[in-house]
Amino acid sequence: MFRQLTDTVLVSPQISVEDVAQAKELGVSFILNNRPEGESPDQTPGDAIEVAAKAAGIDYAAVPVNHSGFAPWQLDGMDAALAEVEGGGKLLAYCRSGTRSTLLWALSRSRAGDNPDALSDTAAAAGYDLSPVRQIMDALAADKS
Repeated sequence: MFRQLTDTVLVSPQISVEDVAQAKELGVSFILNNRPEGESPDQTPGDAIEVAAKAAGIDYAAVPVNHSGFAPWQLDGMDAALAEVEGGGKLLAYCRSGTRSTLLWALSRSRAGDNPDALSDTAAAAGYDLSPVRQIMDALAADKS
């Protein structure tokens, strides 16, 4: 269920309260919820995931991403989550399918100056396609060079 993007970043479709324990076993120290509340009637509410995460000693934040696109504040939220695991631990970001979390990660890393081709290869290896945001990634990366 969890897909590994990097040594420290995992993405996933919607998780359940029970999945938090598995995340903990994998070394996850931060869960980032990229799913808007009420997106579908069958989703586990973010506050239930947050309670389970905190009980397991895992930090939690919600940076919802809907289908209208990405905003700088959302990239800032991903940046903050990534910074939380720099000293150790792993980040688990989730949404309905894992795609928005992966796209947000790629945009964040492009803005930081990472190579868009390398990011695309990394995402593809995990089963995700970055082509919907590739032009934005290129523009963000060009601003860093």
